[in-house]
Amino acid sequence: MANLKITLVKSTIGALQDQKDTIRALGLHKMHSSVIKPDNVCVRGMIFKVKHLVKVEEEA
Repeated sequence: MANLKITLVKSTIGALQDQKDTIRALGLHKMHSSVIKPDNVCVRGMIFKVKHLVKVEEEA
């Protein structure tokens, strides 16, 4: 199963509260911090909600 590397590239200042909550649920805290998550439907849905704030790369 593939993994996704998710990096926070834009600040959550001014973002809606549910978007801020989604960023925290993904495990991101500071700008340019990264997490590795499994590529599944739940994670893809969270990424879709905050796609304008994050950069996603596929890990092998």
